[in-house]
Amino acid sequence: MSRKVGRTRRIIKIRTLDRYSDFEKLVDIQRVVWKHEDTELTPVHQFRISSAMGGIVLGAYLGKKLAGFVFSFPAVFGKKPCQHSHHLAVLPAYQGLGIGKKLKWAQRERVLKLGYDLITWTMDPLQTRNANLNFHVLAARCKTYLPHFYGPTPSLTLAPGLPTDRLLIEWPLRHRKVEMRRRCRFDGYEVADIPTALERKATMGGDFPGRPRLNMNGKILLVEVPKSMNAWAARPAAISAWQAALRRTLRFYFKHGYSIADFLFSDRCYYILEKNGRA
Repeated sequence: MSRKVGRTRRIIKIRTLDRYSDFEKLVDIQRVVWKHEDTELTPVHQFRISSAMGGIVLGAYLGKKLAGFVFSFPAVFGKKPCQHSHHLAVLPAYQGLGIGKKLKWAQRERVLKLGYDLITWTMDPLQTRNANLNFHVLAARCKTYLPHFYGPTPSLTLAPGLPTDRLLIEWPLRHRKVEMRRRCRFDGYEVADIPTALERKATMGGDFPGRPRLNMNGKILLVEVPKSMNAWAARPAAISAWQAALRRTLRFYFKHGYSIADFLFSDRCYYILEKNGRA
């Protein structure tokens, strides 16, 4: 099994997409990956005009099969020109092969060639695999919490009726830490030595968060998040409790000069907050 995956990884090719027929495939990929209604899909004409006007649309191919794509467009963040990455999608049959990571590094290369040094995007703070990719693998950062950002959009929530909270991710493309991660060099943390601002309760099966600790001032803090929320669709109360606790904790510490600088993905998962982090 591992030998087959290894061979597959070597033949992943990243290509620029600019044809109408390519963009039609991206609509189909969205349907499969996110199961959105047609009214919520990015249409072919949006990819077409974005590609022609400075946007970047990259596809990952295994042989002749389009397995995933990444899509960004020109934007402005805090008066700074950047690219905003709106979609990163990999078909389920090809997930776990490192395709998302390859697409993001290729996107970085294209964005740098266009003269930008920042990519932004949003993510649900309860999606730990995305957090691991964004903060640990790519060395992105976050200091902005967006409560209920996309409004009452059912397909963008983890359970019916919950807010669509998001983190606004910043990827400073020329930062030394980003270059370290591109070379697969990672920081190490001793969890036992770091104060925890939010963690799960020891009771009730450990499913619910404890009370946020909003009186800490260490250089580095931990904020726990459940490893997987995808299996909790029938437990909206637990999801809502974690969402509310994360919102309160992260907004407080962002306001007091902290930013998310890394993520620990293991049996227990934690955001790593640093005070007065990277500029």
